Amino acid sequence: MDEDIRGRVALICGASRGLGWACAQKLSEDGVAVILLSRNKVLLAERVKELKSRGRDAEFIAADLSKINGLPSIVERADSFWGKVDILVNNAGGPPSGPSLSFKPAVWEHAFRQNFLSAEELTKFLIPRMAERGWGRIINLTSITVKQPVENLVLSNSIRMAVIGWAKTLSLEFAHLGVTVNNIATGYTLTERINELATVKAEQSGKSVGEVINSMAANIPMKRMAKPEEIASAVAFLAGDSAGYITGVTLPVDGGYILGM
Repeated sequence: MDEDIRGRVALICGASRGLGWACAQKLSEDGVAVILLSRNKVLLAERVKELKSRGRDAEFIAADLSKINGLPSIVERADSFWGKVDILVNNAGGPPSGPSLSFKPAVWEHAFRQNFLSAEELTKFLIPRMAERGWGRIINLTSITVKQPVENLVLSNSIRMAVIGWAKTLSLEFAHLGVTVNNIATGYTLTERINELATVKAEQSGKSVGEVINSMAANIPMKRMAKPEEIASAVAFLAGDSAGYITGVTLPVDGGYILGM
C-alpha cells in the first residue's frame, strides 16, 4: 500500500473494465477514494458495489466522454462526492483499427473527441482547482504507438501523439503549482482491447485468435503481455508523493517492446 496517497480522491475514466478498472482497484487499495466514470451504468454500479464490499470509498458517474458539452456537469458531480478531485486518470478505449486511407472524416472526428478532446477538456476544468490546492496529478493512459507506430493503428498512432504534445505543454505550465502531468505508454496488455485487435488480425491472416495473441507476445522481449494490474501499479506510483518530482514524462510499461533509447 502506498501510504502517501491515502485520503486523496481520484476520477478514473473508462473505469468499468480493462485498464480503468484495474486502476480503480489499485488506487482504492492504496486508500484513495475513487470515482469510476464510463458509459456502462449497470457495470459501474456492480464495480462500486464490489469496492464498497471491501470497505473502500467509491462512487460512479455514468457518462459519455465523447459528448464534450456534458463534461462541466461531470466535473461538478465528481466534486460533489468528496469536495475535490486530486488525481485524474484519463483513459479511453482505443479507436478502430485499419489502414490509413480507410477512414472517413467522421471516424477521425469521433476518435479525436474520444481520445484527445475528452482528456483535454476534462483536465481543463479540473487542473485549476488542483493548482489552487497546490497538489494534483494528471495521468494519461496512452499507448506504445506514441513511441513506435503499429501497423493498422493509424488513428491511435496519430491522435495519441497529440495527447503527448498537449500533456508536455501542460506539465510546463503547472509544474510550479504542485501539479504533475505524465503519460503511460501501455504495451500489449491482456484486456478486451487485445482480443478485439487479435480478432481483426485473425480474420485477415486466417489464423486463430489464440495464435495471433501468441505471435504478438513473441515479439515482446519478456515474451508475455502485461497484466492490467501492472499498468495500474505504474499509475499508482505516478499518483503518489514519491513521484512528485516527475512531470512531463511518457513512461513505457511495455515489457521492453519499444526499441528506442
